[in-house]
Amino acid sequence: MKSWFKVLSVVISLLAAFGLGWFLAAIGTGQEADLASLTDRERRFSERMQNVVLEGHFTLEGQNRRDGSPERYEISKVTKLDGDRWRLDVHLTYASVDATLPVVVPIVWAGDTPMVSITDFSIPGLGDEFGARVIFYDDRYAGTWDHGAYGGMMYGTIQSVSQD
Repeated sequence: MKSWFKVLSVVISLLAAFGLGWFLAAIGTGQEADLASLTDRERRFSERMQNVVLEGHFTLEGQNRRDGSPERYEISKVTKLDGDRWRLDVHLTYASVDATLPVVVPIVWAGDTPMVSITDFSIPGLGDEFGARVIFYDDRYAGTWDHGAYGGMMYGTIQSVSQD
């Protein structure tokens, strides 16, 4: 009976490890690009987006409020993965959402300007059908967003956060 329990424990441990590995691979964790392979613009973007807060507003089409509702994204790290995929380790706060998670998104470039470009995108725990085009330039971000039937604009500043 004891040996059967040991075998069952090992099998369960292996399945759990496999499941965790599959999940982490699916969200892109652990597939970091070699730092030496980054271009200058990719390196600058990665360094600029370490320990920052994106603080601003988002609008909702059809609402009369022109100044937008507050939003806040705390980004601890941005890591290039394979191809155009990047992982943002982010704590996001907007409307009634307050969550911390790694978000893997494609980044495309307009010259030296990085832009998140997602269409029919799924964010674990937040839902499907997200779309956005968000650029990062100097100390500002701006773009458009949609989630299902809703959409609008988003904009704000990128502020460095000191690590004590």
